[in-house]
Amino acid sequence: MPPNPRWRRSSYSGSNNGNCVEVADHSPGLVPIRDSKNPGGPMLTVPTPVWDAFISSLKA
Repeated sequence: MPPNPRWRRSSYSGSNNGNCVEVADHSPGLVPIRDSKNPGGPMLTVPTPVWDAFISSLKA
């Protein structure tokens, strides 16, 4: 993972800094995930194909 990852929230998280999940881009083969309420807390990292399957299932 890059030393200073660029975290992003879903556009569905609302305009008032709603509680949501953030993901970081530019981590080849992995998707770092964290809780926006606790940005200094633990982070989960999943393989990109697993994340892609998860997102696809949400869209279905």
